[in-house]
Amino acid sequence: MCPAAMNEPIGHQVAIVGAGVMGSGIATLVLGHGIPVVLVDVDETTLDDARGRITQQLRHAQLMGALPAGRATGELVTTVSLPEVADATAVIEAITEAPEAKAKVLADISAVVRPGTPLISNTSGIPIAELADAVTRPEELLGTHFMNPSYLIKMVEVSRGPRTGDAAVDAVVALLGAMDRRAVLVQDAPGFVTSRLLHPMINAAARIVGEGTATVEAVDELMEGCLGHPTGPLRTGDLIGLDNLADSLAVLYERTGDEACKPCDLLLAKVRDGDLGRKSGRGFYSYGKAMS
Repeated sequence: MCPAAMNEPIGHQVAIVGAGVMGSGIATLVLGHGIPVVLVDVDETTLDDARGRITQQLRHAQLMGALPAGRATGELVTTVSLPEVADATAVIEAITEAPEAKAKVLADISAVVRPGTPLISNTSGIPIAELADAVTRPEELLGTHFMNPSYLIKMVEVSRGPRTGDAAVDAVVALLGAMDRRAVLVQDAPGFVTSRLLHPMINAAARIVGEGTATVEAVDELMEGCLGHPTGPLRTGDLIGLDNLADSLAVLYERTGDEACKPCDLLLAKVRDGDLGRKSGRGFYSYGKAMS
């Protein structure tokens, strides 16, 4: 068998629950590698918006050369009916970063999928050990932290909970491999690795701006030019979504007590004002229009 054939997405069928920015981006990645997707959310308007976003992102990914040449796009099915995930070979939960909401959705998913189906919580910081209490078979649950935009970033942080089984880990690593993604395995902890390092840094950058030490542009310029950050922390915060960032920081602060993780006043004010970053058209920077 040739190496290319080994990575063909044979037999995979992925369900994604949550059709927001992250869910749509993950769906774009999966579909672009020829794997069918069932995308679930609570209303048809959200799903219609997601379809449009995915179409645009698939076009962008193709222009960037980020998808396999000559491979047909997977079929996308959208639905408001959670039981339609029952036949999936893996289910990715990608709702908002709220522990209680994630636990409820994971419990509902666990009740309808077949035994042996990996349940993947896409979380930037909630420990898998907490979420595992909600599911029927904790050995099937593990975490991923896809970065935004998922269809362009080649590496995925995979967090293994204390009750996660080898079969689930192996299945998720294989699925990521079929999408040309490199899985980096870490142990369970609040924020895992990437969020535990990145999110307090963005928070500190916002605090510096709020204190009047420097402008948004100056902070990002210094971080890029002096310290090699590829985009600057505040522009990165806008890409993550400032509401998602504040939620993740709150999770970290509650579970670690680290003052660096306490969302700063400027960040909280941005969220209260609806300035959520690229997806709303304005965050630390202005983008002209909301991300469609």
